Amino acid sequence: MPGLADCQSFLRLLIARGDPKAIPLARCAIDDYLALAPVSARRGGLRVLQQDAFDLHGTAVGVQRSFAETVEAYIERKLAEE
Repeated sequence: MPGLADCQSFLRLLIARGDPKAIPLARCAIDDYLALAPVSARRGGLRVLQQDAFDLHGTAVGVQRSFAETVEAYIERKLAEE
């Protein structure tokens, strides 16, 4: 699904930068993905994004690690809402 790949790429970029001011952009990207994804694909897509953020968290340091944690937590909240 192109929307998922675009969201994943964007989140990876934001995590790599680790700028706390970009957290609203990450949330917006996730929300946009959910708005465009078919209902049947949302939960699976969120799991892919969450796993990717988790993997990046494992190799990140400092603000990048904190950013990845924030993304993971937001995705977890969205999964709870689905």
